[in-house]
Amino acid sequence: MRVTWEAQGGQAAAIRLGLPPKVLDTDALPESAEGELDRLVAAAAPEAGQDRPSRARDAMSYTVTVEDGGRSTALTQSEAAMSPAFAALLGWLEQHIAEQ
Repeated sequence: MRVTWEAQGGQAAAIRLGLPPKVLDTDALPESAEGELDRLVAAAAPEAGQDRPSRARDAMSYTVTVEDGGRSTALTQSEAAMSPAFAALLGWLEQHIAEQ
């Protein structure tokens, strides 16, 4: 599984412009960490009809793309309307990408 994490917008958008997305290849993770990532991704995926509208100007948005077995799933949320599950996924990714 390969997970890509990127931030868009916000007041520091010009600073991040052109930066590559952060990438985590789960092949290097222990099996327990892969299981935790699977659980966090499933929890962060919105259920049908559960859109989280964002009304904040200059709010950052985050996109997590999970590529696994030929399938690609993109999860996007704004910092203004972020679910706790999506925040937990971002925190986990930041920690593990920094450890690579």
